Order: sequence, then structure tokens, then C-alpha cells
Amino acid sequence: MHAEPIDRPAAATGQVGTDAAQTYEQFFVPALFGQWVEPMLDAVNPARGERLLDIGTGTGAVARAALARVGAAGSVIAVDPNDGMLAIAARLAPSLDVRRGVAEQLPLADNEVDCATCQFALMFFEDPALALAEMARVIRPAGRLAVATWVAVEESPGYAAMVDLLGEVLGDWAAEALRAPFRIGTAEQLGDLMRPSFPDVVVRRHQGRARFASLDTWLHTDIRGWTLAEHVDDEQFSRLRDRARVRLNRFVDHNGQVSFPTPALIATARAA
Repeated sequence: MHAEPIDRPAAATGQVGTDAAQTYEQFFVPALFGQWVEPMLDAVNPARGERLLDIGTGTGAVARAALARVGAAGSVIAVDPNDGMLAIAARLAPSLDVRRGVAEQLPLADNEVDCATCQFALMFFEDPALALAEMARVIRPAGRLAVATWVAVEESPGYAAMVDLLGEVLGDWAAEALRAPFRIGTAEQLGDLMRPSFPDVVVRRHQGRARFASLDTWLHTDIRGWTLAEHVDDEQFSRLRDRARVRLNRFVDHNGQVSFPTPALIATARAA
């Protein structure tokens, strides 16, 4: 029988505890998210002295890199609802303006920023359309926005296989939690969501790759560094690891490392 999670909806919201946030920064950022930091910043091209907002900042990977772009005369605001993530962001970059808040009610004044980024967070917002309207409110007229989402999970073969594995071992609730990051998976979906608030939207597909040091590292990162961390006990994790050695072995190369495609969409727009 499949064990019941403590709180099924929470597993699909992108929210994590403090320990998971540390694992996220240590493993997920270099394995998956770090490669998108510079493309996201290139998409909005923050200048010296400008103010940039990073929405759903997580541990602050994009926000930290933005500090170097805007320089001492500029500033970077990092917003996230998760205290564990924000604590790490603030520790790693004390000069960030860290603000706790949700995207649907951003803790900023109208026209407060020159540009904004939202890297792989839109799909977790309770109301993405309202969140985008809030972004339009806080970005000055003609200011820039870049939003990244993952392409549909079927085009990320490693994660498609992991979804199946989680469903087999833990149940549909766990599979759905891992599908959540891929729910805005086409250019049409992303563009249609954004156009009511940002009429001039361009969506481009970018190639990326997930890279983990080993199969065990991949499992540890996806389970202990994400929303499943508080819902999967040691016995369940052991069963996952045993099954993964057979089911996910095709993603392991001769050096024991894991690599597979993870394409993404980056949408760019200007505020009216």
C-alpha cells in the first residue's frame, strides 16, 4: 500500500522547510537552476544603478548574480513566501533587500522597480494571472520582465521517468508533486497567461541539462531538497533508491554521473 502524505496539497506548492532549502541551495542550484541565471539576467539586461525585483527568489541565485549587474548604485529586491529559502538568500548575500511575500500581493509600491525576473516559480503561484498583474503594477512603464518555466515534463526524460517511479513507489500524490513544476509547459500557455498584463510578450525555448554527480545525489536532491522532503520517510526513500537503480539507470553514464535534457521557456515582456 502507498503511505499517505501529511498534507497532499503542500507537496505541490513548491514550499520547503529549512533543511530542504539548504539542500536545494547546495545541490539543486548547481545541478539544475544555476545554468539559467545569466540567461534570465541577459533577458532583462539590468543596468548600473537600476532596481531589479526577483519574484519567487528561492535561495536567491538570480538575485545574487543581479547584484553585480546593478552595482553599488543599484539594488535588488528578493521576494519569496518561504522563510527557509529567504534565510539562506539573506545569509549568502546580506546586501539583498529580502522581503517575505506572495507574488499575488507583492510587498512593493507601484512602479518601484526597473525590471523583474521570475525563474521557475510562476507555476507554483496560487493565482498566476493575478501574480502577473502584480508584476505589471510594480514595474515602471517600459520596464522589463523575464519569466522562466519548464517545458512539458515529457520533454525532460529524466523527470518523466522520475514521475513514473514516484507514482509506483509512493502513489499518485507524489507523482503530481513532481509534475507541478512542468504545468506551464508550452509557449502558448505561457504567452496566453502573460498577455493580459504584458501585451508584448516573446517566448523562446532554450536547451538545458540536468547534471548530478550520481544517481544517489539525484534522488537526494529531488526528494530531500524539494517539497517531498517532509512527506517521504527513510523507509520510503530506501525503496525509491532501490527501485531507481533499475528504473533510472539509463541516465547514468560510465563515470556514474547523471545527465539528461531539461528544456525551458523564457518569456520576455515590457510593462505598458
